[in-house]
Amino acid sequence: MMEPRLTAGLRVAALLRRADLAGRGAYVLRRGDDMAGAIALGVLRPSGRAELWSQEYDMATDTRPWVLQASGTPAEIDAAATRRRAADPDLWVIELELPEDQAPGALID
Repeated sequence: MMEPRLTAGLRVAALLRRADLAGRGAYVLRRGDDMAGAIALGVLRPSGRAELWSQEYDMATDTRPWVLQASGTPAEIDAAATRRRAADPDLWVIELELPEDQAPGALID
């Protein structure tokens, strides 16, 4: 039996609110499907480094941990997010400004 999940739109709204409360910048770069869209996080670090994160289903633990998909310059991460969006038009792309040591899942899980 499938467990009920929050809609993508509600998860994004919660992420934006939690980022605001934590004093972190968070921006919707591309709006996806409100009900079932996946979420990709572009993370900008103070060092200028950027990362692209998304959730992947782990069958062994029946969880959806955040997994690093790519790292590099902000332009490289924007290009990676654009490629993902081309393959999945329902994808949300969110940009977060986080300190070097903070995992993005801390704001959304």
